[in-house]
This record gives sequence, structure tokens and C-alpha cells, in this order.
Amino acid sequence: MAEMFSTLGTWNWLIFGIILMALELVAPGVFLFWLGLAALLVGLLSFVVHPSWQLQILMFAAFAAAAVPLWRRVARGHHGASKSNPFLNKRADALVGRVFTLEKPIIDGAGTVRIDDTIWRVAGPDAPAGSRVRIVQADGASLTVAAP
Repeated sequence: MAEMFSTLGTWNWLIFGIILMALELVAPGVFLFWLGLAALLVGLLSFVVHPSWQLQILMFAAFAAAAVPLWRRVARGHHGASKSNPFLNKRADALVGRVFTLEKPIIDGAGTVRIDDTIWRVAGPDAPAGSRVRIVQADGASLTVAAP
């Protein structure tokens, strides 16, 4: 086993890195990409400095471990709501605080309001049709309203 490790060279690391990155294309999950990048870095450093096989494995482990926080930082910037549109996929939350006119009166705590091309169910104190109401809470497809 030690004999196999002692033959590790620059080309072995480069080939290993390319294989890992190719496997990432077959089974995407962004895990093998970072291991492949670590192997490529070890291979490139081995061109400049000729480390022992123990140091090569240690460098691979260090680069692979450093890739985890790097990936978290990169992934954090791309997931979640867009900074330019924080209400993307949260349409009802974007309505909180706005004032609309009741389409149907609120009777026994339930009524409707038309917003653009959609009719929303609203809950709140009884009010006649045509009254202005402010949306104070959004819960799924139901809005809670109060007098403005």
C-alpha cells in the first residue's frame, strides 16, 4: 500500500482531479467538483514543488476541507430570495400594508377583495362592499384586513 502511495505524482493527481470532475457531470451534487479541484491543485503544486507522497495527501485533505466553507459561501450567495425581488414566491407577503377596496362585503368576518386579476379572501371586521381596507397579515391565500 505504501508503495502505491509513494508513486503518486503530478499526473496522477491531475488525472484523478479530471476523473472526479467528470463524475460530477454524471452524478451532480457539487460534492465531487470540490474534491476534483483539490486534486487538481495538488497536481499543479506538484509541478512547482516536488513534495513527498505524505505531504501530497495532506495537501489534498487540506484543500478538500477548505472547499467546504468556500462552497457554503458561494452557495449562500445564490440561494434564497433575490435581493432585487425579496417577495419572489411570497406574493401575499408583498401585499401587507397596502390598501384596497372590498369587492364583496365582509360578513361574519369573511369577504373578498380584487387585487389586479385575482380575487383574494379576506378576514376582518364586518364592512360593506366598496370600503377601503388595509392588509395587516398574509397567511397563505387568506389575508387579514383592518380599517385603514
